Amino acid sequence: MKIAIIGYSCSGKSTLAKRLSKEFDLPLLYLDTVHWKPNWNERDDDESCEVIGDFMDEHGSWVIDGNYKKLLHERRMDEADYIVFMDFSARVCMKRAKQRFKEYEGRTRESITFGCDERLDAEFKRWIKKDGRDKYKKAAYERIGIKYKDKFVRCKNDAEVNAFVASLHERLEH
Repeated sequence: MKIAIIGYSCSGKSTLAKRLSKEFDLPLLYLDTVHWKPNWNERDDDESCEVIGDFMDEHGSWVIDGNYKKLLHERRMDEADYIVFMDFSARVCMKRAKQRFKEYEGRTRESITFGCDERLDAEFKRWIKKDGRDKYKKAAYERIGIKYKDKFVRCKNDAEVNAFVASLHERLEH
């Protein structure tokens, strides 16, 4: 089973990825761990693509958490058995961002590069509320949903996430 998880910042992508990895014993890759460098502005997309490609080549099944169009996006979407779009509201994402900041303030969480300590500055708040969900980004998610309609799963709340996970368990039991 190969699952690509995409969606808005602080919607729960990494939490779902970790859950799926544990419940179904799937190798897990958080794209934030290969994309970001400790100073937040420095990236090497070629190196990141190599890491992601190697991960995908080495594993017959996987969970990959993250968006990043430049990081083998089309390959990830093509190879995934399921594409889960975490389409949570800006309000819910901001609440989760605040909770995450309280939990990890001054520390690095496991789903991002070591040295990239948790932050919740004005720029990131604006990204969560506005810039990260502008009309272009919304249209890009819609295009993915249309192109991959047979394997695209839109989750707008925790109940829909739980229903998706339950459906995976049911499919594996049969």
